[in-house]
Amino acid sequence: MLAMLLGPKRYTRAQRDMRFLANENFPGNAVTELQMAGHDVVWVRTAAPGSKDEDVLAQAAREERIVLTFDKDFGELAWHAGLPASCGVVLFRLPMPPAPNAGPVLAARIGERADWAGHFTVLEPGRIRMRPLSLKPE
Repeated sequence: MLAMLLGPKRYTRAQRDMRFLANENFPGNAVTELQMAGHDVVWVRTAAPGSKDEDVLAQAAREERIVLTFDKDFGELAWHAGLPASCGVVLFRLPMPPAPNAGPVLAARIGERADWAGHFTVLEPGRIRMRPLSLKPE
């Protein structure tokens, strides 16, 4: 099960010091794992609890961060927000790993790539779907 959640290892490793904005629904231990890996991560749950999704996207744009979320509403919002290329959204469509494994599993999936910015990405078991934010859905 853990190998299925981690997905294939054929991607470029993420660079250190990437800037993320973890939505309130993103697990705290995954925030910690990403920070320990050298990334700059702000967690909405502690920085601005109760923020509207639109405000989360606005903060990501202002601070040039990539949103990490389990909230499907960000798909539609991202297209209409006109996010700059320095931002992005990573939507996790994975079964939530058991609490002790959530941090390492989710951080490992983020570590698979370094090109999250400028894309709306859906992370699924065994695959990653990316679409440039500059391309509007049909």
